[in-house]
Amino acid sequence: MQEYVVNRPDEGAMDRILEKNFDNAAGIILRLAWQAGLLREELQSLTWAQIDFLDSCFVLPDRRVPISGELASWLSALREKRNRVSETVVLSDRDQKPLTPQSISRLARRALDEEGQTEVRLVDLRNDFILRQLEEHDWQYVSRIAGVEAAGLKAHFGGHLKEKTVSTRIRREEAAQIDEFALWKLLQTERTSPAGVTLWLTWQLALRLEEIVTLRWEQMDLEGERLYLPERTVSLTSGVLGILRELRETSPTAEYVVTAPRSGQPYDRTRLSRLVRAALVRGGMDDVTLRDLRMDCDIRVGGENQVAAYLRRKHSITRNEAAELLGVSRTTAYNRLKQMTRRGKLVQVGARYYLQGDVVPPERQETVILEYLNKEGFAYRQDIARILRIDASQCRPILQKMIAAGRIVQQRQRYILKIDA
Repeated sequence: MQEYVVNRPDEGAMDRILEKNFDNAAGIILRLAWQAGLLREELQSLTWAQIDFLDSCFVLPDRRVPISGELASWLSALREKRNRVSETVVLSDRDQKPLTPQSISRLARRALDEEGQTEVRLVDLRNDFILRQLEEHDWQYVSRIAGVEAAGLKAHFGGHLKEKTVSTRIRREEAAQIDEFALWKLLQTERTSPAGVTLWLTWQLALRLEEIVTLRWEQMDLEGERLYLPERTVSLTSGVLGILRELRETSPTAEYVVTAPRSGQPYDRTRLSRLVRAALVRGGMDDVTLRDLRMDCDIRVGGENQVAAYLRRKHSITRNEAAELLGVSRTTAYNRLKQMTRRGKLVQVGARYYLQGDVVPPERQETVILEYLNKEGFAYRQDIARILRIDASQCRPILQKMIAAGRIVQQRQRYILKIDA
């Protein structure tokens, strides 16, 4: 295999080039390639809308690239100088029109040659950016901001580093903490891609990779919401079911569930694993593996059983109580409780959660209260708590809402129906 050549520029020469071409087209091209690692096609199509000054990053189709403070100040000054003449960042000096890819390369070549950087190509500036990042950060971070998979980093850049390799092993002493919000965003981005489907099946159903690569549509019962594996039957979650239905519509004749887009053939285990790894890195979940997601699924299912058992003993649970019970963060506990609520296993009343069927659901609370008052004539707050089967402290906002709506009135500690004059 031919060696991948990286011609690193001289830092002093680059500083002189950027000073000489401070804000002309050549300077903009070279600065963004060298200081942000942008490709020629990205330079050509870059718009101001893709520059997030609040979060200091370029928002590209496949990645987000951080912007240093110095570069952010320079870009802000350039935008002010342009006075919104165009949404495109890289423009011709002569007519302020977008440049062709060939023009971008020609301007870069001329500016580099003038400072003796004759062996340095435009892509070398991006490569130098990647190498500088690898010297300071781990490979996952660099893979995410540069859009280069781990295998590419190791093959192309490992030999240029002091250690002569890019370590892609995940080393940690504790189990990975799954950021459910980040994972959910990644799942929405990937959706029915091979990596997306694999992530869905792993995180929601705890399927192993070897099961996924051999999974056939004949094993799916989308109407019955079941998946049949040789040794077990798996219930499909609503999220997985939606993705599988969407995927089936786009590939109605496919034999296997996860197939390569071009060939239509199933993936081998190694290739699919790499695709998923790259997707996780792009999503900022650098230290998460498929095994972590599978274990998290097992924990979630077990966690739901723990919550249900707790509710059978204690009747209600809050987010903080769930976090302590499951040994997770309050945010994760909230997400778990919300998932159980969406699936109809729990009912939320204010900040507390109850087992479905143990309490009067919120949409029927007013009706039940009015029926009771019509029959009994009045009620204390403890009576309302008893008929709704919730804590007395939770009745106050319900009753205050009904008073404000003119349905009931309060006479000291008693509540009665409002009688229209």
